[in-house]
Amino acid sequence: MKKLIRTATVSVSLDILLKGQLAFLNDHYQVLAVSGQDVHLENVKNREKVLTVDVPMYRTISPFKDFVSLVRLYLLFKKEQPLIVHSITPKAGLLSMCAAYFARVPIRIHTFTGLLFPHKEGFLHHLLLFLDKVLCRFATHIFPEGEGVKKDLLAFKVTRKPLQVIANGNVNGIDLDYFNPTTVSVQDCEQLRTSLGIASTDFVFVFVGRLVTDKGINELVAAFTKLASQHSAVKLLLVGPFESELDPLLPETLQLLATHKSIISVGFQDDIRPYLAVSDVFVFPSYREGFPNVVLQAGAMELPCIVTDISGSNEIIIPNENGIILPIKNEIAIFDAMHLLYYDKDLFQKLQSKSRVNIVSRFQQELVWNNLLQEYKRLENNV
Repeated sequence: MKKLIRTATVSVSLDILLKGQLAFLNDHYQVLAVSGQDVHLENVKNREKVLTVDVPMYRTISPFKDFVSLVRLYLLFKKEQPLIVHSITPKAGLLSMCAAYFARVPIRIHTFTGLLFPHKEGFLHHLLLFLDKVLCRFATHIFPEGEGVKKDLLAFKVTRKPLQVIANGNVNGIDLDYFNPTTVSVQDCEQLRTSLGIASTDFVFVFVGRLVTDKGINELVAAFTKLASQHSAVKLLLVGPFESELDPLLPETLQLLATHKSIISVGFQDDIRPYLAVSDVFVFPSYREGFPNVVLQAGAMELPCIVTDISGSNEIIIPNENGIILPIKNEIAIFDAMHLLYYDKDLFQKLQSKSRVNIVSRFQQELVWNNLLQEYKRLENNV
């Protein structure tokens, strides 16, 4: 059987982002999953039933460590002689495409799940742009995760190669059996609400993700605080970890998170479905994304979504059909949208009724997987 090697900088990307996909592809190719060895790579091995190979890679730039990773990837590709090497995440993309080129792998694919350089300045902007151009030089095919990523690749002239978006975007689609409101019982919802201090009459806004500036948390907390000062029957539920060293929140935001009686922060959760199930509206005011899975997940759990006008989010949400799209870094716009959905019950129910339907029609996993497999087969026939 022909070999397919999938690589990622850190194994959690293979474990979480490609859950189920590798097992599906393993019915058609002999799949090897390559990243640094840890519990996530072990999860991939056991769950997906694919071969795994330990090749440590690092997110930060480290010339010596990166060279060692490059050599190890080259030796692996020479030994295994795969038909396809397909990478996700920036460092794995750069190293894998270079190594696969010199190892003479026929089909070399990288999926851009998001771009870093448009949001950097000065030397770092130019360095990251240059590295992405190098990556594309050694790849044979480029898959942007969505139309927004494709637009940025074209705008910055990263490559002249054709850019293929698989299905309607997103690297893996969504497991609609798992993200389904029927998977969380009424009793479990009532117990969770009680434990969190959420009354049955409360209207709950929820955010899921890292609690950092880049996700728009400062603006979200400020907007919600204004809303809560006018209406007592609202709650803001924050599901995700703090990253104070990388992208800290403003001191005044941290103070509100610690003291405001209507803001509930529960930290990272392995299973976010119960928290979505006890909520009414999902709010995601991020400054930038590739193609955010959490917006798909919230929609599949029948939540209308308030999102910013960024790549991915503006491809999932259709204004006044399954959510509202706002400009980034705009506290007033967030407040207005939250206020609108709290007061306008007809609009809220309209958006809610179409939230899951929209996700089912465009982003179910089988659609993404089958489109990816068809693309593999098409490229294979052209080798």
